[in-house]
Parts: sequence; structure tokens; C-alpha cells
Amino acid sequence: MNVLVVAPAWVGDMVMAHCLVPGLVERGAKVDVLAPTATAELATRMPGVRNVHRVAIRHGQLGLRQRHTAARQLRQERYDQAIVLPNSWKSALTPLLAGIPRRTGFPGEFRYGLLNDVRPLEREGMPRMVDRFAALADVAPRAPRLEADAEARQRLVARHGLAASGPIIALCPGADYGSAKQWPWQRFRELAKRCADAGASVWALGGRQDAEACAALADAASTVNLAGRTSLLEALDLLSAAAAVVSNDSGLMHVAAAAGVPVVAIYGSTSPAFTPPLSARATIVERDLHCRPCFRRECPFGHRDCLRGISSARVFDRLVALGALSATAPVEVQA
Repeated sequence: MNVLVVAPAWVGDMVMAHCLVPGLVERGAKVDVLAPTATAELATRMPGVRNVHRVAIRHGQLGLRQRHTAARQLRQERYDQAIVLPNSWKSALTPLLAGIPRRTGFPGEFRYGLLNDVRPLEREGMPRMVDRFAALADVAPRAPRLEADAEARQRLVARHGLAASGPIIALCPGADYGSAKQWPWQRFRELAKRCADAGASVWALGGRQDAEACAALADAASTVNLAGRTSLLEALDLLSAAAAVVSNDSGLMHVAAAAGVPVVAIYGSTSPAFTPPLSARATIVERDLHCRPCFRRECPFGHRDCLRGISSARVFDRLVALGALSATAPVEVQA
């Protein structure tokens, strides 16, 4: 079978979309991915993905013309099935317009007619996002994997002058969803100082929207600010050099976990029961409060105690427990 996976627009969800690819490939399917330009490049690093089709639409954009254009191109591929992972009705348009005979997905936003293989969403039986994605393909979910490019990483190290002594600790202070998922940058700054005092080199990564927070970290312990200076694939390659990554529940958290890097994941308004970093090398830091998880973008009470109550010392201790600050053979990244 030729199977088209219609992938999500959020970076973390895109990474988790890989969970169904290995099972499909083992069943003999040839798997291609259709994704927005912003996240499509991640699929090029997913083992088992044959081709990646990009549709030039922004997150939340209807983009009828772009979807029609993509559908015309997809018709030539003669797909047997499209597995539509997002729940929006517009995400189901392109497979219909492309004439793909079997279009599988959850009901979502009233998509009857757009989809003809509608599956019931059994929330209790499918508690994690990866469980739901894999169920649409009738396979068991696998931990997502992304392949880093070591040669590209060395070029990036040289370009940014990132020669490092000691283990590298990468800090990712952003989270596009909202402030209720963001550990205070002051805590990240305290952590950067602790890591530097322990002999680590500290890199801060994120998008342009994270530049201010990362700049604040850069004042501490000579942290290198890379926010907005890398593409998504470049961030993946640089994260692969780290002894460990400390991140909010964000896209880069999932990228790092899928690359096999040890991760300390900090959760505020969201829950690791739904979107955990799927790696045996990940550890989670959270607080047990009556008001969380609330899954809100902003704290409804205005205090963000779920995040403010997590100390930098607690996160630092997790790094030590992971062995990240006692590594005897860090990745060689001399410029």
C-alpha cells in the first residue's frame, strides 16, 4: 500500500506523528508525509518515511488555493490511504481533493464526508497522543525517532563558534502554547549558572519568539544564545551534541527526546500523561497541585505556582542523576 500521513502543524505533534511509521513499514506500506512547510522538514529525518510533500500554509490558515495545488500533485502518487492526524476539517480537505480512496481519521470538526473511515476516539483506552495516532494506522505506537546529521552539526559548530569544554547542557526556555507552560526565565538563568559552575558549556535554543528569554540567559555564565539563529533541523543537529537538554513541554523537548538525548522536561499547565517525552532517557519535573493540569495557555489564577514552585536546584539534581554533568566523554564539538 501507498499511505499518506497528513501530519500536524505543531512541532511536538509532528515529532509524535512518527510513532505510527515503523508499524506501517513493517506491514509493507510505503509511507509518505504531507505537512505544512514549518514542520515538514522534520519528516525528512524520520526513519521509514519515503517522501515528504509540503503545503505552503501557516498554522491556522485555511489556504484553499495551496491545498488544491497540493492535491493536484498528490493525485499522481496514487495513494491507497490517507491517515489524517490533525482534527481540523481543513486538514481532511487535501486527501479528498486528491481522490485518495480511503481517508482515515477521528471525527474532529464534523468531518463526515471528508473522511470515509471515521474512527471513534476512545479517550480512556488511548490516553496519550501517540496512542491515538497509532490507532488510526492499526499499529502499536513506537517511540518517535529523528536522525541527526553529524557532519551538519560540525558545520554549525564552526559557523557559530561553539567550541566547548566539558559537557554541553542545552536549555530551551520557550513554549509557543503560552506562559502557563514556561518555567520562569529567572529559574533557567539560575540553572545556567549552576551548570557553568559544574564545568558545563551552556547553549540556549529556541525560535525568534524566545530571543528575549534566551538573551537573559546569555548574561549568565557566558551562555551561548542561539535563539532565532537556527532552522528546526539545525536545532535538532545542535541538540544532538548535548549531554542533556532542559526544556519546557515544547516542540524542542520532543525533538531532543526523539534524537535520543537525555531530557529533563518541566511541566506546568499540561500533563505528561498525554504528551510525555517518549524516551527512556527522559525525566519529568512537575508539581502535584489541585489546579493542574489545567491545559490553559495562561494561568487562570495569575500565579503560575505549578512552575514558580520548581527550583533550579531540583532541576540541577535531575541533571546530575542523569549523569549529564559527570560525563567523561562529551561529544566532540571543536570548531
